[in-house]
Amino acid sequence: MGDELAARVAAAMWAEDTASAGLGMRLVDVGEGTARLEMPVREDMVNGHGIAHGGFVFSLADSAFAFACNSRNQVTVAQACDIVFVAPARRGDLLVAEARERTAFGRNAIYDVTVRRGDEVIAEFRGRSRQLSGTILAPEEES
Repeated sequence: MGDELAARVAAAMWAEDTASAGLGMRLVDVGEGTARLEMPVREDMVNGHGIAHGGFVFSLADSAFAFACNSRNQVTVAQACDIVFVAPARRGDLLVAEARERTAFGRNAIYDVTVRRGDEVIAEFRGRSRQLSGTILAPEEES
């Protein structure tokens, strides 16, 4: 039930997520406490150094984090996030962000997101989430 629910929640969220879609992201996979998104680095995402602007890499990781931490149909938001840029991404690269829940406690959780280009790690992101009241899907849509 967990991965099925996660897929339905992700579909509902994706339908309203014009930011991620507008950046060319694609939701590849979602499961309970996990998500994988990909994004091509476009010409308009490259900074003055000729590499992907860190804000776009952060946005990809943040979107993967959002889908993972909302996968149980509880409205959940970022409480804090940080990122370490390991290697530059370049125009034309296809970046893949994989998010995974590390631990949950009360209404809080910690997620790690690794952003890769192929096998090479581009960035490591850690997000701390906080559950709010409410659900993404109505209770009758959960089952």
